[in-house]
Formats: sequence, C-alpha cells, structure tokens
Amino acid sequence: MSSLKAPQPPPVWKHTPEEVKKLTEEVIARVRSIHDEVAGVHPDKCDFESVFVPLAMAETELIKLEPVQFYQNVSPSKELRDASTDSEMALRDFGVESEMRVDVFKSKKAAQKNIQERQVSLTPEQSRLVEKMLLDGTRAGLDLPEDKRNELVTLKKELSKLCVEFGRNCNEESGRINFTAEELKGVPQDVVEGYEKKDEGGKTLYGVTHKTPDIIPIFKYAQNPETRRQAYQSYEGRLKINVPLLENILKLRRQISGILGYKTWADYVTEEKMVKSAKGVTDFLNELESKMRPIGLNDRETLLSMKKAEHEKLGLPFDGKFYLWDYRYYDQKFMEQNLNLDDAKVKEYFPVSFVIDAVLSIYQNLLSVKFQPIDAELWHPDAQMFSVWEKDAKDESGFLGYCHLDLFPRDNKYGHAAVWPLIAGYDGLDGKRNYPVVAMVANLAKSTPNRPALMRHDDVVTFFHEMGHVFHGLLSRTRYARFHGTSVARDFVEAPSQMLENWCWEREVLKKMSKHYESGESLPDDLITKMIKSRYVNVGLFYLRQIFFAKFDIKVHTDKGLDLRSTSTSKDTETATESTDYTKLWNDIRTTVSLVEGDADPAPGQGTFAHITGGYDAGYYGYTYSLVFAADMYATAFKANPLDPATGTKYRNEILLPGGSREEMDSLKEFLGRPPKPDAFTREILEAIGGTSAKI
Repeated sequence: MSSLKAPQPPPVWKHTPEEVKKLTEEVIARVRSIHDEVAGVHPDKCDFESVFVPLAMAETELIKLEPVQFYQNVSPSKELRDASTDSEMALRDFGVESEMRVDVFKSKKAAQKNIQERQVSLTPEQSRLVEKMLLDGTRAGLDLPEDKRNELVTLKKELSKLCVEFGRNCNEESGRINFTAEELKGVPQDVVEGYEKKDEGGKTLYGVTHKTPDIIPIFKYAQNPETRRQAYQSYEGRLKINVPLLENILKLRRQISGILGYKTWADYVTEEKMVKSAKGVTDFLNELESKMRPIGLNDRETLLSMKKAEHEKLGLPFDGKFYLWDYRYYDQKFMEQNLNLDDAKVKEYFPVSFVIDAVLSIYQNLLSVKFQPIDAELWHPDAQMFSVWEKDAKDESGFLGYCHLDLFPRDNKYGHAAVWPLIAGYDGLDGKRNYPVVAMVANLAKSTPNRPALMRHDDVVTFFHEMGHVFHGLLSRTRYARFHGTSVARDFVEAPSQMLENWCWEREVLKKMSKHYESGESLPDDLITKMIKSRYVNVGLFYLRQIFFAKFDIKVHTDKGLDLRSTSTSKDTETATESTDYTKLWNDIRTTVSLVEGDADPAPGQGTFAHITGGYDAGYYGYTYSLVFAADMYATAFKANPLDPATGTKYRNEILLPGGSREEMDSLKEFLGRPPKPDAFTREILEAIGGTSAKI
C-alpha cells in the first residue's frame, strides 16, 4: 500500500488572501465564458453534447472554489477568513447572475426539444441531468417577464449577502460567561480545569466559552439552577447580532417565493424534496408530535418530581415549573440515579485519540476501505489529511479520494460538527476520473494537565454520524458532479448517517471503540448494558425538542409576516404585517412543543439557528423525516450483524454509490428489497420504551 501513488495529488492549503481573490475571479470568468458559448449555440445545433455537457463541466469549474471558501470555517487568519467569505459572496452573486440567464435557458430548452424530436438515447444519469437543469431555469423564474426577473436578481443577491453574514457571525462568535468555583459546583473537575482562569476583584473566575465542550457540562452538571439559567441565557443570546439579519432574510424569502408563484418559501423549497410540499412537512411534524407528546409529558413529570425532591433537600425554592435549564441536568440525574450511569465515568473509556482510530478502523472494515495518513501542511496544526483506498488496492485504480479531519475547538472556528464535500467526484471530458475531497470539522474536548482528551458518548455518536457523511462523499461514483455523494434530497441526506449512529449502541462495536485512559480496558458489560438502556430514556422530550426546531423553521417559512405581538386571533396571513416578533415565536413554540419553560426575559435563540441560513431553510424537519428511512435500513439489513462487510458492500453500492443520480426512493427500494415502511422509526421507539422509559 505504501508504494501506491495516488492518480490525483492532494489539495494544497497554502493560499494567501490575494490568491483566493485571484482564483475566484479566474473561475468566475471561465464559467461565464462557458455560459456565453452555450448561449451562442444556434437552436438547431443545441443538443446534449453542445449544451448540457459544457454546463456540467462549468459546474466542475465552480467546485474549485469550494476549498478556498472553506477557510472561513477553519483558518486562524482573519485576513484569510475574510477573503474566503468575500469569495463566497462573489460566487453567490455570480450564481444569481448565471441562474437568471434567459439566453442559456433558451439553449437548454432547444436542446431538450431536439433530443426528444430526434429520439436521442441518453443514459438514466444523462436524462436526470437534463431534467434537473431545465428545472433550475423554471425555479429561477426564467419564464417570467424581464422586470420580475430583474427584481429577483436584486432580492437574491441581498439574500445571499445576509446569509453569508449570518454564518460568519456564527463562526466568529467568541463570547464567554464567567463563574466562580462555587457556582460551578457539580461540574466535573477535568472540565473546570480546562476553563480559562482569571482573578477579578479578589475572586477567581472561570471563563466559559459557548463551545460545546465548555458549555454542555454546565447544562448537565451544575447543581445551582441559577448557574444553569445564566449559562442558558448567555448561550441562547450569544448571537443577538443575527436577529435583524434573520428578519430580513425571511422577508426576502417571502418576496422571492411570491414572485416565483409559490404560496410560501417552504412550498418552493420542498418541491425538490422527498416530502414535496409544505403541507407534507406540517402533517408529518404534527403526526410525530402527537405520538411523542404523551411520552414527553410522562418524561417531564418524572423529571419534575426529581427536581422537587432535590430542591427540598437543598432548601431551594420550588415553583412547580420545569425550565429549559432543567432538562439536561435532570436527564443526567435520572441516568445516574435510575441506571447508576455516570456520564463522566463513561467518558473515561473514550480517549479522543483512541476513538478516532477505532471508528476509522470500524468503517474501514465495514466498507472495505483503507485510510493512509499524509504528512502535509494544512490550514492548522490540529488538522489531519488521509488518502483513502479500496482495502485490497493493488494500483492507482483502487484510489477513492482524500479526507481531512479538524476535530478540536479553537477561536474563530466553526462551532459544531459538520462535513464539507470540498471537491466532488466526476468524470472529465477525457474520461479521466476526478476524485473527491472531503473535510470533517468537529469540536471535541482537548486534554487537560491531568487527563488526556476524553469524549462524552454523545460526542462519539456525533463523530460516528459525521463519518457517515464523509464516506457518502468518498464512496459515491457518479458521472456528473451535481449528483455526487451527499447531493441528494435534503430530507434524505441525513438518513445514511443516522442509520450508522446505531453502531454506537451495539455491544460489539462499543467494545471495539472504547479503552479506559488509565487501565486500557474496554467498556465493561454492565456499563454497556446501562448505556444501551439509556438510549431511549426521556426520548419524548428529546424528540419534542427536535420537533420544536422543525416547527419554528416551517412556521417562519409558511407564515406571511403574522404580527405575533397583536392580540388578534385572525388567521388571515395573506394581509398580515411584516412585524413578527421572532423571539416571542421562538420561545412560544419551544414552550408549547418542547414542554419546557423559558426565562421571564427570553433570549433571542433564533439568532443561533445556523441551519436556517445554511441550507436547511424549511428543511430542519429532514432530521426526523429521514429517521424513518434510517430505522428501516438498520433493522432490515444491519441489525442482525452490524459489522458484516457483505452488507456494508451492498450499502455502498445501493445507497452511497448512486448519490443523487437517481431518485432516493429507488435507492431505498434497491437496498431494502421493498419500499420503506413509514412507521419504522416510531415503531422502534414505542417498542424500546417498554423497558427504557422514564418509569424504569
């Protein structure tokens, strides 16, 4: 393996801000030139080769900008982050310009007409390319009068600018909240040791960032409810700067969808998804909520009784309410008391360095691939790069692509966990393969003076999930870049990774991925049993929280500016004003759906909802919608033997390899041998909570 040479060199990460700007200008100029050529083809000469092939190649040119636009999420250099953001803004503006070119659209329609009349035979993927490229023009409004098209251009450019600014604020948020050691009582000592200490007014204060390794332990362990309340208020309000941006973004989306002839932005967005309509989303969420609400109410009553008992024991006032800052704390307490499951103890078995290697090993065996580390200068010393090969590769034909991992928190870095498909795989005009490049960014814990970096089991699940996206990007094999990897319907894209989360609850797999940082022993059987039992504890509250996010998302993308500050009960959203109080809406929906009370002075949590401007607008429902498919795939194919490479190969071939080159339902049918069962997910939960509900 070490003697094999990849047919494609690894990406180079040494761009300067000036080079980012120059590359962006060059790529946009080349693509504009291609569009000009396509627009100039005589209608009689328009066909697949003269129109759709060059347009597909133009899309591959734009891919060259994905890596430089990635810098804004990971680079320690503000100058480079700014250049990266500027590049994205320039490309977004160009995207608006290019999608509004009527002359190119006319060439597409002429080519489609000639293909049909001349009965030209196309492959299924070529036919899908034609279909999608024509739909692009229709959805862009190119059949509209010129004045409406011009208005759309202006609105779309402004929308792009605001979305980029919203995302930049999320990445560069660097707020802290300070607590004394007494206020942090209950938080594990290794976590406290990782906080930044400073002396102020004769007191030692610990500075807690809003990064998940810092803030989540306070939510889960801080005994003082006032500490948790303050931490939540700070966390929820950390991006107040985004509130007016979101208001304008939603207003622009309403205007754009109206000009395009859609009832709402949600109807516009869902047209291309598996669910097909905004009504389909609301019906799905309402049905799921109706099934989860009784379970959630039971969960809340159990946790509320625990709160009452603890407050009486500690001499704290009890008002009979269950607050946002109570949920994680008493959920953790329940685990400790009823399952004797100590999250901090579990964490000792998941040293970051071991888990990373173990998870990669599990995936490599399951999917028959091999990772090879590459020593290279990347955007930060913490980042790693690997070349990825078929397990039995004997020559360059076994090469699959490149993978990057950037796993530890730092200032001005993307604050959650996500995968970027930096370069898609595709076939060039000469038939030569262009191989994919992916990057996973996470924020795992760092080491402390007394302990190595350790992962909560939640972090392990997240890491396993994100690696599922990595392999979707690496193991897809499509002819055209627009169909590669995770370029599937947004309400299906999470299904493969959600299915793979099940591995983190299987005894055999947990043994393989655990190793106590001192003893070197894997998780003991009794602890694994407790962990497995804990999976669906308080599951009602957990999924009601997910439904809250999804309902807020679909509400703001279906309402037409309803004034929630009015006492009117009118449902006439057609004549509503543009004065929605989104902070009130965010907190009201959370209270109603999630069954938790907020603060008397609610924080504008909607400013933190990065999904709503990062591609999941009117799409957050997809996280629960896709669980239906995930549950069915796992139960049907993998449950009996989750580490079986033969099943892994079938999964590669039927789910990962096609990417978006065919309908997602067709991929599911091929993998399952039948259509998916719509009740698979809720059936799994309802069966599981028979022994693992909050009434253990």
